[in-house]
Amino acid sequence: MKKVEYTVDFASGVDKIWQVVTDNSNCTWRSDLSKVEVKDGGNFFVEYAKNGYPTEFTVTLKIPHERYEFDMKNSNMTGHWTGIFTKSNGRAKFTSIEEVEVKGFIKKLFARIYLKSQQKKYIADLKKALGEE
Repeated sequence: MKKVEYTVDFASGVDKIWQVVTDNSNCTWRSDLSKVEVKDGGNFFVEYAKNGYPTEFTVTLKIPHERYEFDMKNSNMTGHWTGIFTKSNGRAKFTSIEEVEVKGFIKKLFARIYLKSQQKKYIADLKKALGEE
């Protein structure tokens, strides 16, 4: 299993960050997605990459303004994502933890690099959505 963790401070409040990150019906701020389908009252959603490749997500934990977790899977991997929202010195801190099991030897070799690049893109998009670019 590959694990990647990324933490960033924001000037925006935790409430605002929480709202953007957990609104699975709105992917307009994500530069890597073409659309999202939300089902089961928001507890299940499918994200489609710009090339149409789907990834399924099932929400496993949602503690408002503190912690958000889901399982994810597609034909290349299965995994778990955790988002932790905290306040630190008057600023908001957001930690993204992604753990995946990748299918295929070659893909396993590059999994950590890919995950890190995806997390950096996600954070850059989030900063832009919050007006903190």
